Amino acid sequence: MPAMLALTTGAYLLGVWVKRKSGLSMLHPFLISVPVVIAILKVTDIPCSFYIESNVIIDFFLGPCVVALGLLLYDHRKIISRNLVGILSAVTSGSVVGVASVYAMCRMLRLDEVFLLSLEPKSVTAPIAIEISTFLGGDQSLTAVSVVLCGFIGAVIGPLILKVFRMKSPIAKGLAMGCASHGLGTARAIEMGAVEGAVSGLAIALMGVMTAVAVPLFNLIVGL
Repeated sequence: MPAMLALTTGAYLLGVWVKRKSGLSMLHPFLISVPVVIAILKVTDIPCSFYIESNVIIDFFLGPCVVALGLLLYDHRKIISRNLVGILSAVTSGSVVGVASVYAMCRMLRLDEVFLLSLEPKSVTAPIAIEISTFLGGDQSLTAVSVVLCGFIGAVIGPLILKVFRMKSPIAKGLAMGCASHGLGTARAIEMGAVEGAVSGLAIALMGVMTAVAVPLFNLIVGL
């Protein structure tokens, strides 16, 4: 167990070091650490199940880390309350657009229905996305992969897109990162600023609720 924890920590620190040395924002530590862990597990023939069980303490601390976002929300509760209507409107439209875009893509590429049902909740945090996918009859593994990719792409490319469109509002930046790329996006939003991080954390929770409602309703409307 300690060896697997050391592997996880070491791989992540290696990713941080590579990013700092290269100066490239595209080299997110996640992009470096995951392939390193996979390669070592493959070479040493260590079962993935054993690796996951050995890192259960990290999963445990994910809960308190998410709850800690509540401190940011409390510190910026006044600015959030003043913009609550706009925040709710943005999250609602974001969840609908996210689901509709997956539907359009799957239909355009003529993918099987299982892909559609698995990818629809891609923009929410993994535990909620997997529950939605399971309820719909999607593939849990495919959902998990899509959630991770969505978070990674949003965390890396999101800030660049915000710069291209010259978005100045910290509220808008936080909403964009939280709605599009959940946990990884929120971690990046916190680096951008306290308000961005607080709003992004709120967006994760609201996006989960909205998507859980929007996905079944959308599928009912389109006849799935």
